[in-house]
Amino acid sequence: MKIKQTALALSVLLPSFYFPAASYAEQEIGDREVILSGSGISGSGFDTTSVAIDGQFGQFWSKALEFGFRQNVGFADTEETSRLSGATRIFSDYHFDYNAWQPFVGASAGVQYGSGVNDAFIIGPEVGVKYYVKEKTFITGRVSYLFDVDEDVDDGSTFYSLGIGFNF
Repeated sequence: MKIKQTALALSVLLPSFYFPAASYAEQEIGDREVILSGSGISGSGFDTTSVAIDGQFGQFWSKALEFGFRQNVGFADTEETSRLSGATRIFSDYHFDYNAWQPFVGASAGVQYGSGVNDAFIIGPEVGVKYYVKEKTFITGRVSYLFDVDEDVDDGSTFYSLGIGFNF
């Protein structure tokens, strides 16, 4: 059991040693950002899951505060049907500066639509991290919990993504 845990820890940590810590770059006021991600969406009980692609555009209003919008397009293929859905959201994230690591917290709000989902206004918190592998290039992961404002908070969906981003 300990060997499996050690192997898992090494597989997670070794990539961070591959990228030199000096390769990071802080975002500056006015910097723009583009992120392309692959993601999954799971219902509150993780009983339905689909795959999706995300696109994000943001701009930094300070070194730590970013505002922007995201577009998500998802596809699910089940035994009964195939579905195409989407979500369009605005977001605000606050970044914490730990050199190459840039964890962030924030919130997003927008609409979800398409076949197999209830068209709704959604809102919720998010957390994530960016790791700069080059001066203006980073990998990022994010988890958002979004719920329909007309429904119970417990009936929301978890959006998670892993992607690559660029500052310019």
